[in-house]
Amino acid sequence: MTSGIDLRGNARDWWANAAGRYHRSQTPEVGAVLSFPASGGMRSGHVAVVEQVLGPRHILIHHANWEGPGIRKGSVTRGISVVDVSPNNDWTRVRVQTGLAPGIYGREYPTNGFIHNRAPAEPVLTAGRAGPVELAAAAEMSPHLARHLSVSAQVFAAD
Repeated sequence: MTSGIDLRGNARDWWANAAGRYHRSQTPEVGAVLSFPASGGMRSGHVAVVEQVLGPRHILIHHANWEGPGIRKGSVTRGISVVDVSPNNDWTRVRVQTGLAPGIYGREYPTNGFIHNRAPAEPVLTAGRAGPVELAAAAEMSPHLARHLSVSAQVFAAD
């Protein structure tokens, strides 16, 4: 409710359910929702709202139902630090502050990216006559799809 994004159900489904309804990206912004897919102990996934962007790889969030030292499951915690640890600096892997004490982080978690409370931009694919395929809205897609398109462009360029 804090983000204004009207999605319901398991957090693991939010990324897919936001497609075509909300802008999605790999860039954090205040008010955006960080989406975690189902993984390990998070069978239902997880979502968190960005409170503050401290740098290109560091944000503060608030979220609920995340246990840790001094945090009771079911409570909402604010000012929780999250750092991007993805190899490509694209927020696909993060570490989340485990409790209320600063500087203590848990294991790495995969993420989908950020869901923003605005209309999605339409991705437009264009192909030059002799050039590679270009993507006009690369930030709109998942890193997985971007990788597939990149490989496809390389295959076409080699022909």
